[in-house]
Amino acid sequence: MAVDLLLGLQWGDEGKGKIVDVLTADYDIIARFQGGPNAGHTLEFDEIKHVLHTIPSGIFHDNAVNIIGNGVVIDPVILKREIDSLEKYEVNVRSKLLVSRKAHLILPTHRLLDAASEAAKGKAKIGSTLKGIGPTYMDKTGRNGIRVGDIELKDWEQKYRNLANKHEAMIGFYDVAIQYDLKELEEQFFEAIETLRALTFIDSEEYLHQAIKADKTILAEGAQGSLLDIDFGTYPFVTSSNTTAAGACTGLGIAPNKIGEVLGIFKAYTTRVGSGPFPTELFDEIGETMGRVGREFGATTGRKRRCGWLDLVALKYAVQVNGVTQLMMMKGDVLSGFKTLKVCTGYRYKGETIHHLPYNIEEENITPIYTELKGWDEDLTQMTTKEELPATLIDYIEFLEKELEVPIKIVSVGPDRKQTIYR
Repeated sequence: MAVDLLLGLQWGDEGKGKIVDVLTADYDIIARFQGGPNAGHTLEFDEIKHVLHTIPSGIFHDNAVNIIGNGVVIDPVILKREIDSLEKYEVNVRSKLLVSRKAHLILPTHRLLDAASEAAKGKAKIGSTLKGIGPTYMDKTGRNGIRVGDIELKDWEQKYRNLANKHEAMIGFYDVAIQYDLKELEEQFFEAIETLRALTFIDSEEYLHQAIKADKTILAEGAQGSLLDIDFGTYPFVTSSNTTAAGACTGLGIAPNKIGEVLGIFKAYTTRVGSGPFPTELFDEIGETMGRVGREFGATTGRKRRCGWLDLVALKYAVQVNGVTQLMMMKGDVLSGFKTLKVCTGYRYKGETIHHLPYNIEEENITPIYTELKGWDEDLTQMTTKEELPATLIDYIEFLEKELEVPIKIVSVGPDRKQTIYR
């Protein structure tokens, strides 16, 4: 039995949480494979909105086990808050959530380091969520990190103190003033560690190996988006992990030959949070309308998202890098009412026309080339079958399928799990 992957193909915020929730009925295991609480996966059903940061988006279904994989970095304080919130809705998190011993922990001082580093950059800041993600991955690759399995050891608190002391010394190197009360932060941290201890820890690579042998159906859930990948994203305005398909292998311990379908999610337009290049960004009333209608605010930070037309050059790149086999288009309903839609199908780059993503897509190097398509006026949010979709939306979808050479299997027409149309 192969492991299916579900990935974002843009700069994150594509709607992965909703689709994982919708698809969970078909899977025995949902496994998150990278990123940290900088992710914000929003799920809406029964007129309630839930935002998950660390816990996989299959947690609301009784049929599936949910795994936090080794590639994830965990802030125990945020995880405790998430568990407490879910238990208010009688979600039995503790019986359905397993945690890899090899996942790294975000310490309070990681967050302080993140804040100091970002403040020191001034105008060159990268738009960090200040959750301590980058410093935690730095300690991981520097072989200094603390992992979930370490809290089972007798001397783990000494290991914590050694690393926290090192971090405080590092904060002093930044020429910025960071105000903090570490004692208060540590009280919250160690309280949350006890909540983490109450969960079931696993050697996730072995667990998943045995699950594959037992023909269990598994969906690997990614966070952020492909254009934020540490290697293949718009560096340095990226996250600190591999958000592309390869990250599922290293983030869960799954062999490449065990990967099955690669499900890629994208919005019918493009958004981005924080700093970094964005060739199709709109600064006019159209962009404002997209943001307002699409409720484009970050689920984790609350920051306003930048909006623009769909960038097919970047989307093709993400499809190629991930080996996407099926596509899901989100927020088609947001484009209702636009008479004309534009899709970027190429770039003018250094005096020539190109159709691939070059090394540098800063605005001084790139001019997007657009193809115009007719829009639709119909309200999509009440539609439940593909036959109801307007002809011009079908034309839009088929144009994208032809360009991307991958079928669009799902069209989302609203935030609720019921507002999902299969093609």
